[in-house]
Amino acid sequence: MPPWSGRRRSRSPSTRRSRFGRSWRCRAASVGGVAPPSAIVPPVRLLPTRITETVAPSRLGSNFRWLLASTLVNNVGDGVAISAGPLLVASQTRDPLLVSMALLSEFLPALLFGVIAGAAADRYDRRRMITAVNIGRAVVLAALVATILTGNVNIAAVLVALFVLGTAETFADAASSALLPGLVAREDLGVANARMQGAFLLTNGLLLPPVGAFLFAVGMALPFATNAACFALGALLVTRVATSTIERSGEGTSFRAEMVEGVRWLVAHPPMRTLALTIVTFNVTYGAAWSVLVLYAGERLGMNEVGFGLLTTAVAIGGVIGISSYGRLERRFSLANIMRGGLLIETATHLVLALTTSAPVALVTLGIFGAHAFVWGTTSTVVRQRAVPDELLGRVGGVYRVAIVGGLVIGTPLGGLIAKTFGITAPF
Repeated sequence: MPPWSGRRRSRSPSTRRSRFGRSWRCRAASVGGVAPPSAIVPPVRLLPTRITETVAPSRLGSNFRWLLASTLVNNVGDGVAISAGPLLVASQTRDPLLVSMALLSEFLPALLFGVIAGAAADRYDRRRMITAVNIGRAVVLAALVATILTGNVNIAAVLVALFVLGTAETFADAASSALLPGLVAREDLGVANARMQGAFLLTNGLLLPPVGAFLFAVGMALPFATNAACFALGALLVTRVATSTIERSGEGTSFRAEMVEGVRWLVAHPPMRTLALTIVTFNVTYGAAWSVLVLYAGERLGMNEVGFGLLTTAVAIGGVIGISSYGRLERRFSLANIMRGGLLIETATHLVLALTTSAPVALVTLGIFGAHAFVWGTTSTVVRQRAVPDELLGRVGGVYRVAIVGGLVIGTPLGGLIAKTFGITAPF
């Protein structure tokens, strides 16, 4: 039985207030002919309610709101640390190999543990798994802060901490992605996933990286202490999510057998298999092009460091526009047509960037690409969550996570090799 079936829909508090307000205004107008100002002008105290309703509509339920709040708080911490992490590494070593190991620690855990984390999300209580992982991340960051404050920090400790945090994030993402479909109705999965994507984009892509760099300049430990506090609060918030107990299949089977079951399910379902292969292809081409983007900006577009920052900002701004428009897009177009349009935009983006030498054209193109990337990512997630049985959501999602990161790992060095051999526009 689908997780959204059998849900009892009660009238939301906002609906009750609006209906009460309408009847009160009608009555007020009939007595004396003129409604009092409070019946015409909405009270200021309703403004937070309206903002909440816009960000997380009441139809998505209080459980989703708690999950979104937890995710937002976690992403605030990550957004602060996303710029502070490389700065911390650079403060401990100037060895290019060791600096590159810090980037590897971001990708490697998903490749090593993606399917394992998915299997864990299918076997154990997902809410408790998120809570435990967040507490674990807070403890690791607290230990890192202690080493910084006592002057004992070194590059080995930093790299170990980054790898452990990357591993924990892999498990948290697996549990969160598998938990979401059980909290909202099937028809609301698009809006719910768009809100989750938006929380990541605003905090990690736009607003907080400069804040993290500033905090690092003030005190090296500050951004990581902030990150630890956010994970602790995120763990507390997610405990407010009420989930029903679901019978998990595969009792008595080994962990390895459960992982194999998830991979076999994906291979045996052509639409989901095709989607996974498409994601791999997208990320190979994306990794190839973006690995040389900083050189492309200077050599092809004649842009300086600020110009390169504008290119990445254009992608983020486009993403915000795409995520904000997702509900309207979903109501107007089918998911299949959204994905077909995305394929065209993806192809056109690479073609335009390969041909143009105009910085404004590149900025507009990347803005459109940013909108497409987040819309397409949300759509592909919705398609997967609707098609995959609840008891396999973690494992199949884990395979997709490996596909995403695997494509980037393949494409990144490939882009450098192609650019070196055939020119800076060849990866596009």
